[in-house]
Amino acid sequence: MATIDVDTAERSPSGRLLGAIPPTMLVLLGIVSVQLGSAVAKHLFSAVGSFGTVALRLFFAAVVLLALWRPPLRMNRRAWAVVLGYGVVLGTMNLCFYQALARLPLGIAVTAEFLGPLAVALFGSRRWLDALWAVLAAGGVLLLMQGRGDLNLVGFLFALAAGTCWGLYILIGAALGRHTTEGNGLALGMAVGALVAVPFGVADSGTALIRPWVLVAGFGVALLSSVIPYSLDLEALRRIPPRVFGILMSLEPAMAALIGLVVLQESLRWTQWIAVLCVVAASAGATRPPSPDARPPAAGGGE
Repeated sequence: MATIDVDTAERSPSGRLLGAIPPTMLVLLGIVSVQLGSAVAKHLFSAVGSFGTVALRLFFAAVVLLALWRPPLRMNRRAWAVVLGYGVVLGTMNLCFYQALARLPLGIAVTAEFLGPLAVALFGSRRWLDALWAVLAAGGVLLLMQGRGDLNLVGFLFALAAGTCWGLYILIGAALGRHTTEGNGLALGMAVGALVAVPFGVADSGTALIRPWVLVAGFGVALLSSVIPYSLDLEALRRIPPRVFGILMSLEPAMAALIGLVVLQESLRWTQWIAVLCVVAASAGATRPPSPDARPPAAGGGE
């Protein structure tokens, strides 16, 4: 039985506000927010690089979340292990993803990264249909890479590494929701992630990080890419199982491609749009719950 360290009956105003929003809407709002944040972040690369942008994002996100939730430091050992694991995965995921984003269009970077959550959905499945979804996703990856001479292989590998971390983020995020309350674990985990990322940013960008307009832009990226979506995701993961969360997150690559087109003017070839839709369809299919008469035993979705 999962244990909660603090009584969940008394929630803060922020917690009650999030609790009043349907979990599906929480996930969808998080998707839009994080992709807008990525588009804003890409404009910062020319000033402070990808490492500097990650450092600003996680530092400001940690400051805001710690001030908002004021989490207690007295937790049991298991809760602290989950918080530390969450923070390390979070910091590594962002470092890898922004390295990919510096080399690839937003839609392609997110589509490649999304293979991580898709792998979480497919792992351990006993449904024969999931083999079809895996093939469809693989076909999408091939379409992304074929006939595109300017597709950066290093960026693609960074996106895959970020995807691996994203898969772990979903699993550890569910555990974080079980062992901490409200945004307490998220705030502490974000602080750990900032400790992972900030040294890279300082070493890469130095005093460029403290220019006023850079600080303002970095604060905006922190809100859009970390504070808002991670808070929404964590609340949603408390109320829906990871498989349902995965279905809703299937929209992420398509939303990234659309925002990349509108905000960054990053157009994709028609084959790449098909590739994005292949990954979206594969993820939606793989994470769709089985019918009641074909439900596998011990699915383990939302403990």
